[in-house]
Formats: sequence, C-alpha cells, structure tokens
Amino acid sequence: MSLFLRFVRSIKKRRVLSFFIFISIVTILLGGYLFLEKKINLETIALFLFLLTIIQVFVLQYFFKNQLKNDTIQSNLNERINQLKENLSESDRMVEHKSIYLTNMSYEVRTPLSTVLGMLNMLKQTNLDGDQKAQVEIAEYSSKHLLQLVNMVTDNTDVKEGDLDLNLLAVDLKSDLSHLFKVFEFQAWEKGLEFDFKFLHEEKDKFSVLGDSAKIQQVLINLINNAIKFTNSGRISIIVDQTISIGEDQIVTFYIKDTGIGMRQEEVKRIFNNASNVYDSDTSMMRYYKGGGIGLSISHQLVKLMGGDLKLESKENEGSTFYFSLQLKKTLNIQIEGGEQAPILLDKFSVLVAEDNRMNQKVIKFLLERQGADCTFVKNGIEAVELYKILDFDMVFMDIYMPDMDGYQATKSIQATEKYIINKTPIIAVSASAFEEDIVNAKLAGIDEFLAKPIETEKLKELLIKYSKKDS
Repeated sequence: MSLFLRFVRSIKKRRVLSFFIFISIVTILLGGYLFLEKKINLETIALFLFLLTIIQVFVLQYFFKNQLKNDTIQSNLNERINQLKENLSESDRMVEHKSIYLTNMSYEVRTPLSTVLGMLNMLKQTNLDGDQKAQVEIAEYSSKHLLQLVNMVTDNTDVKEGDLDLNLLAVDLKSDLSHLFKVFEFQAWEKGLEFDFKFLHEEKDKFSVLGDSAKIQQVLINLINNAIKFTNSGRISIIVDQTISIGEDQIVTFYIKDTGIGMRQEEVKRIFNNASNVYDSDTSMMRYYKGGGIGLSISHQLVKLMGGDLKLESKENEGSTFYFSLQLKKTLNIQIEGGEQAPILLDKFSVLVAEDNRMNQKVIKFLLERQGADCTFVKNGIEAVELYKILDFDMVFMDIYMPDMDGYQATKSIQATEKYIINKTPIIAVSASAFEEDIVNAKLAGIDEFLAKPIETEKLKELLIKYSKKDS
C-alpha cells in the first residue's frame, strides 16, 4: 500500500513539473512578445528572466533531490529483496536438513525400542508371578507409548510437507484402537486422572470398515495427548460411535472429552487457523504445563484428508471436547441388518436442523428419518432464523456452536417472531459437550431440551414422542 501511495505521489510531482515548465515557456514567449511590441523595456525583461531562472533552479533542485531519494529507496528495496531471497534459500536448506535429521533420529530411536519390546515380549512368555507380569505390562505400555510419540513427530512432519495418500485397508476399529487406548490409560493413571473408553455399536452389525488405521490413530494420539497434558484433575473419556449405517457405508464418530483447562472462545475460533497450537502463544502456560499441546493443526489436516471435519467445543476451566466423523465403506464379515424398525412418527412431522458439519448432518438425518421425521437442514443460525420465518416446522434441532450466529442467538431470534409466539415450536439444543454453563445458557435462551452428542436413539425417541402431536 505504501509503495502504491509513493508511486501516486511521484506521478503527481511529474505533472506539477510538466505544468511548471509549460508555464515558464508561456511566460518567456509572452515577455518576448511584449518586448517586441515595445510595451516593456530591456531592463524589465532582463530582470524578469533573471527571477524566472532563479525560480527554475530551486524547482529543479527540489525535483532532482526527490528523484535521488526515490532512486536510493528503490536501491535499498532491491537489496532487501535479494537478502530475503537468500534467507529463504537458507530456510529451505534448514528445513531439508531438519527433515533428514528427524528421519535419521526416528530410525535410531525405533531400533532400540523394537529390541526392548521384543525382549519384553519374550519375558512375558516366561514363568512370572502376578507382580512381575504387571511390571512387564507397564514397561511394555510405556515403550509402546514412546514409540507412538516418535511416530507422531515424524508423521506430523510428513503432514506439514503436504505429501500424503490414504492407505485404505480393512480395519476392526475396536480391536485396533483398544490397545492404543490402554497405553493412554496408564499414562492418565500416572497423572491421577480417570480414563475410560467405550465403543458404541449394534451387536448384530459387526463388520470391518475400509479406512487408514494409521492416520486415524495419529489423530487420536494427538488429541488424547493434549487432553491428558491439559487436564490436572478429573476424567478423560473416549467414545467411538459406530451405530450409524447408511447403506454400505458406516459413519464412525470419535469423541475425546476432558475436564481440563479448556479454552476461551476467541482461542477456539482461531485454533485451526495457525500452524501451531494456540497454547504456544501463552509462554506462562507453556512453562507450567511443560510445553504447548501439539498436533491440533496436523489432526485437522488429517481428518480433512480422510473426508471429515475436526470440531471443538470448549469452556475455559471446564474442559474441551474434540470430535470428528468419518464415512467409511463396510467390508468383510458384513451381516445383513435386521428388518427396518417401525417409525414412531406416523403423521407428517417436519424438523428443522441447524448443523454446520456435513457429516453430522448425515448422522442426524439418518436418526430422524428412521423415526419418520422429514428433515430440512441449514448450516448456521442466520439461515435457521430466515427459513423458520418462511416454512412451517414441528420441531427445531439447534447446534449450539455454529459460525455467523450460534444456537443461543438463533433461538432468541426465532422466539421473537410472530410465528413462534403463536406455535411455540419446541427447540432442542444439540452439543457434543454438555457443560453446566451450556445447559444453563440453553435454559436462559428458552431452549426446551438439551441433547448431547453422540445422540442416544432412545433419548431422541422420547423427545420426538413428547413433542409430537401424535399420542405415543
């Protein structure tokens, strides 16, 4: 912008100089004409030309001085540009060196770790008493956790370089992830935290899915690491929800909840916009918690690569919930699902759903349509308010955290409409984190019910029956 202004000023100065030269020429011609017509004498014309010459000297000196100044600035800018190019080349060389160093270091660490794990495995095969088995198991968990951390550093470097492909294989999520969660369970216990994990699925729908198990685990490692790091007391809870099937696809939603320090809303808004974790900007927090949380930006990129969207709900000093959904193809051992359940809504029941996450829209659409509801979706609070004014709905499901206008504001705007005053349309808040503050704010906003994610089918049925016109 400053360069543009400087350029504009230089154009203006050139125009002024051109205009001055033109005036000088006209003045000289006019003086000559008046002298020839003998209207002024020689002494007058000489004095006039002398004064004009002095003025021209000063004007030209001013313009030449500015021109010299501009040339100097231009020269300095070119020198600075060349210096920046050299610095950029040096930075590229350093990045390449760092990548090679990390690769070599990773190899050097993995080699002895593999030996340690092999020896521990051999030790487990010997005759050990109960205490010894527990000690070997702890050592094995710790070694595997260290190996996961090494993989995390190298894998995160690969993500930053942006050269990744999905390696889709048949995955049994419960089998693959249970052991990973056990590693973190011990780490949480060491810090005095409660740790629990559960897999939600229908017993009759046991099957594998096509997914990149390594990248799914990488995201979970990053998020669970942060959850433990920034939680001093309370609980870490992991939920893997596999209850939603759409044809030959399975929607799997992962929830990582903690009761840690949480984040302010302004931190939540910019959490994925920066290459590093927002906690890194707070040096006092870094010192207290022995480093900032790593991998959030990396996790966001990995989830996006797999077709999902990483979301965050957080309250300062109450905790955080990260969650994401992936749509994975079913494969092998697919069992045909039982007959369709009879919908509980026999009459036409129109539902407005405000939800900004595309995958979450699929989940709630499946759950509601299976109960006989007719769904209309919007992606933010503003659209919800405008559509509510135009169309008639029997119920509104309102996500609390949305861009442009959140669920609380949208609810208040809907309740201010004449249509709501007449119909009293029930509004259900939906959130992945049922913080006490959220529940209180929902009541203050006039929201009728609070529904936590993952959505329980029975709870959803109860709400539909309670607020539908049909008698249960």
